[in-house]
Amino acid sequence: MGYENDLILRAARGETVERTPVWIMRQAGRILPEYRAIRQSLSGFKELVETPELAAEVTIQPVDILGVDAAIIFSDILVVPEAMGLEYQMIENKGPYFEKTIQTLADLEKINVPDVDDTLHYVMEAIKVTKKELNNRVPLIGFAGAPWTIFSYMIEGQGSKTFSKAKKMLYTNKQLSHQLLEKIAQTTIKYLKAQIKAGADIVQIFDSWAGILSYEQYLEFGMKYVSMICNAINEVPVTVFAKGAYFARKEMGELNCNTIGLDWNMDIQKSRELIGKDKTLQGNLDPCMLYSDFDTIKLETSKMLSSFGPNRHIANLGHGVYPDMHPDKVRCFVDTVKEYKS
Repeated sequence: MGYENDLILRAARGETVERTPVWIMRQAGRILPEYRAIRQSLSGFKELVETPELAAEVTIQPVDILGVDAAIIFSDILVVPEAMGLEYQMIENKGPYFEKTIQTLADLEKINVPDVDDTLHYVMEAIKVTKKELNNRVPLIGFAGAPWTIFSYMIEGQGSKTFSKAKKMLYTNKQLSHQLLEKIAQTTIKYLKAQIKAGADIVQIFDSWAGILSYEQYLEFGMKYVSMICNAINEVPVTVFAKGAYFARKEMGELNCNTIGLDWNMDIQKSRELIGKDKTLQGNLDPCMLYSDFDTIKLETSKMLSSFGPNRHIANLGHGVYPDMHPDKVRCFVDTVKEYKS
């Protein structure tokens, strides 16, 4: 299928591109007044996620307003545990909250690998509506949380600085931990395949809490399940973003995926050496750089682009954009990438 702009797909596959493609994690949402206007008219975040026409509208906003090279479907990684039987609420200014959590084998037996076409039909519907409205302008990114990150929320019940309850489970009940991670991985594979069938052109796996595990634990409880998902998805390019897992970059290079996302703590040269030449790298400007003045943003963005080089790179931030960032600063980052000449 021909896109007016397919730079991100070509860069992910390692093909030569006229310029580096750019998109931004968390681009659909909170920095844009246009998003806030829609959000304020609703009962809450979940209503937006579960209303396909509105989810599609906020997915497309950054393509129109910021000029990014890809849209990413507006959703949340926590729709997966909810589909498996653990309902969550999104509490204003606090984040997600699960009333029930997984503590025992009995809790584990109550959750299942669901029929995602049924439980998560609103996501596939949002993808279909988005694809139709994008009309092949740019590709659409689908996504899911990595099993360890989803596991963390299912055990902990909410966000945490340490995720010590989740880590405690790895030490005290290894068997339960692996069984739960296996269920999450199986659900995630089905979910990503359903997104692809609905029209996602590329998918990203977010392992937001990878960095709080030790190297050995990450290989056993994190990377193992990310790898399982990568091996199962061969329809479209796959990106893995394991925030904080700088200690596993060599192993990331061995994953059966196209692109590795780097956070801003991961040195570009060293990452390229460890990950190897056969993967595209994505990232990795420090999001806080976008609080600087325009000249600094241009300078730092150009420095980053020159470090990555012209091939096998997708420009992005090293994490999501923050809610109080000015859209003009974000736009400056995007424009600098688009205008850059090596």
